[in-house]
Amino acid sequence: MALTHSRRQRRTRSFAGPSVWSPAGRALFLALALASGLPGGTFAQDVLPAAADAFSAAVADAAGTDAALSGFYRAHGYATLWTGPADAARRGALFAALDRAGDHGLPVSRYDAAGLKARFAHVATEGQRARLEVAVSRAFLAYASDVQTGFLVPADIDPGIVRAVPRRDQRATLDAFAAADPAQFIAGLPPQAPEYAELQRARLALIDAAARGGWGPKIAAKKLKPGDEGEAVVALRDRLVAEGYMPSSVTARFDEQIQAAVQRFQTDNGLNADGVAGEGTIAELNRDPEDRLKSVLVAMERMRWMNGTPLGARHVWVNLPDFTAKIVDDGKVTFQTTTVVGMNQADRRSPEFSDLMQFMVINPKWSVPRSITVKEYLPMLQKNPLAAQQLRITDRQGRTVDRTQVDFTQFTPQNFPFSLSQDPSEANALGLVKFMFPNPWNIYLHDTPQKALFKKETRAFSHGCIRLGEPFGFAYTLLARQSDDPEKLFKSHLSTRRESTLPLARPVPVHLVYFTAWPDAEGRIDYRRDIYGRDARIFEAMQAAGVLLPTVEASGVALPAVQG
Repeated sequence: MALTHSRRQRRTRSFAGPSVWSPAGRALFLALALASGLPGGTFAQDVLPAAADAFSAAVADAAGTDAALSGFYRAHGYATLWTGPADAARRGALFAALDRAGDHGLPVSRYDAAGLKARFAHVATEGQRARLEVAVSRAFLAYASDVQTGFLVPADIDPGIVRAVPRRDQRATLDAFAAADPAQFIAGLPPQAPEYAELQRARLALIDAAARGGWGPKIAAKKLKPGDEGEAVVALRDRLVAEGYMPSSVTARFDEQIQAAVQRFQTDNGLNADGVAGEGTIAELNRDPEDRLKSVLVAMERMRWMNGTPLGARHVWVNLPDFTAKIVDDGKVTFQTTTVVGMNQADRRSPEFSDLMQFMVINPKWSVPRSITVKEYLPMLQKNPLAAQQLRITDRQGRTVDRTQVDFTQFTPQNFPFSLSQDPSEANALGLVKFMFPNPWNIYLHDTPQKALFKKETRAFSHGCIRLGEPFGFAYTLLARQSDDPEKLFKSHLSTRRESTLPLARPVPVHLVYFTAWPDAEGRIDYRRDIYGRDARIFEAMQAAGVLLPTVEASGVALPAVQG
């Protein structure tokens, strides 16, 4: 179809500037758009200067005070990204991504893809087209931000999530997208770590399991052990089979095969792997696919919050609900130890953040934090001045105070004038070494004299800092990069029995994270208990934002390949 030309000056723009349709051109575009369901095909069209000026003015008005949008369109001469005849590839890439936004556990409704598509079919004026152009850009920016660095603000959900989310500049996002291959750009927005892809696959598998009715009847027992028989053992067996922990079986007896499967399940779920299905193990076995799906969706959002945070070729990974600290070198765990984390109390829960570990302090002195001093030790001293004699009491000038000469009952938490500290020793609350990454929350990793706590299954007992089960091995591994004999170097400081600082030759990133669902080396998802209730609060916020549990969408179909 040939479009007519007048003798007046004309400009033809795709991304080089706005394009405006003649009546015939508009009719053709709408026909193509309607026929294809949008995005439609491309075709040549003439643009009258007056119409182009009207489009530009309408775009500027629609962008309003949004600095990213107004600045982008102004800098690019009010060129179109979405509504021009040459924009089909960008439209296609964006709407394909919006159609799959649920694959990332995003709140699909906030992008209104269906509404935007419908508006393309009803554009009648340049003002309408300009407003649609800006509306699609807003949807693109919302999706790009959500899928890249998350759609929730962590600190708004829980004050203990103090992670700095690396949000991207929206203007820079628009500029980069305009110059890039659109499909490749959008595919590169989500986290590219293999763990994210594994979580996506787990999401699909859990949806499929839920659609098939779950993993069988709940186990109606408080404890099952080898040798037991009956219906509860059958329910235990069936759930272990359904979750892939053992092959199909017809036994109704708790045999060696079931015991081995229970142990594998316990290991994957952070439980004591004794092969006995006690109350805690049965509670975890009785969880439904929907429960696990919530953990997976929250883990994906948490990964987005960290997308762009450099982990470091060598880094320390402390997963709070897993009660472990790991040293990771080039993607491989080179050292791992158990941990004790903060109690589940408002002022003791360990926070989540990333920082740089810079040095270790050997034979540390413990300067008791003010909050612990007045909340815990002041009441003890008021009852008995000789309490907590392992602690030194000093005045504001640093002079040791004779506690027998002080009436502690005259003080309150607000006016208590003394400081408490503990000299270096094996009995010191910090043990014999602490690992420092200075931060506003005064959180660090350290040794402890309370070794018995590491034998417990749930280890949330500290005031917020992270206690290490094997602090010396942790230290040796860190020092191995800067010493031929790291153990000798460490012990040369330790033997002095005096506090000393040993700097790390190269600071090591440390990440305090909170994942209740995380892939292991084989890609199987390990689950942990939500010890602080943070994941529950995050999922509530996700639901409030519009995230749904799609429990039936995968029913009866093969699981599709994960796509970015």
